[in-house]
Amino acid sequence: MDLGKSPDEGGVPGPGGPADDSGSDGPRHGGGGSGDGSGKGAQAKPRSFWKELPILIVIALVLALIIKTFLVQAFSIPSDSMQNTLQQGDRVLVDKLTPWFGDKPSRGEVVVFRDPGGWLEGTPSTASSNPVIRGFQDALSFIGLMPSANEKDLIKRVIAVGGDTVECKGTGPVYVNGKPLDEPYIYPGNTPCSDKPFGPIKIQPNHIWVMGDHRQDSLDSRYHQDLKGGGQVDDKQVVGRAIVIAWPINRWTTLPIPSTFNQPGINSAMSLAPSAAGLAGAVPLVLWRRKRLVVKARKASETSSGA
Repeated sequence: MDLGKSPDEGGVPGPGGPADDSGSDGPRHGGGGSGDGSGKGAQAKPRSFWKELPILIVIALVLALIIKTFLVQAFSIPSDSMQNTLQQGDRVLVDKLTPWFGDKPSRGEVVVFRDPGGWLEGTPSTASSNPVIRGFQDALSFIGLMPSANEKDLIKRVIAVGGDTVECKGTGPVYVNGKPLDEPYIYPGNTPCSDKPFGPIKIQPNHIWVMGDHRQDSLDSRYHQDLKGGGQVDDKQVVGRAIVIAWPINRWTTLPIPSTFNQPGINSAMSLAPSAAGLAGAVPLVLWRRKRLVVKARKASETSSGA
């Protein structure tokens, strides 16, 4: 290798020669490497889009799976039992986060819950007979991008919760803790319960009583009283609350709790129990304290007498 080029030629000076500042500007502008980019300081070329695409897809799938598992999940409405609030084919988003923090279903909420046992008996599966399509459907449902054809889920409105007493006679109305419900969401032409009157029924702790808005086309709690649980759904079976209609776009709307479930006095039956428990616990405490005061006063009197 020739290291003896003269400074005039822009080369590297020979041994003992002065440093040449006028040489190639490669180190200044090229990151300290040779012109072909093979030097240590050469800038790395950005990855091509096609190389990064698989990574982006994996990240998107992981995020979708996390969202579906812990946050929200899309469900498809399979029947007319919730008309006119929900139409068959609607897609709703269900809040799955709050149940993780111990939130229980409330009266008036529209909830998705798993089959408590026997409610969907005889209902045909919506899974495709084509194995390719079925596999594609299962993959999308696993990450929450498509409703599952295998899950046994139902969607109804919560009418009563644990501790409530619910009943409905004749053509209605439905009574919860003695308060009549005003239910404008019931399907036009339907009555609150003329097809299946019921009650009074006391709802077990940590259970709910559910009914469809299309009362005369809904096999809800009323029709499963002969099964285990008497038509009541365990809170643990509740997947989450339906909060919004997401599809089709022209039906986008939220699903708030109707005002009738917030009427004064509807919680009276539930609030009475804690009050009674508090009173029962307070009575022995008051008696014990009173006894102590009497004994203390007696001792003080005996002491003063002896003096």
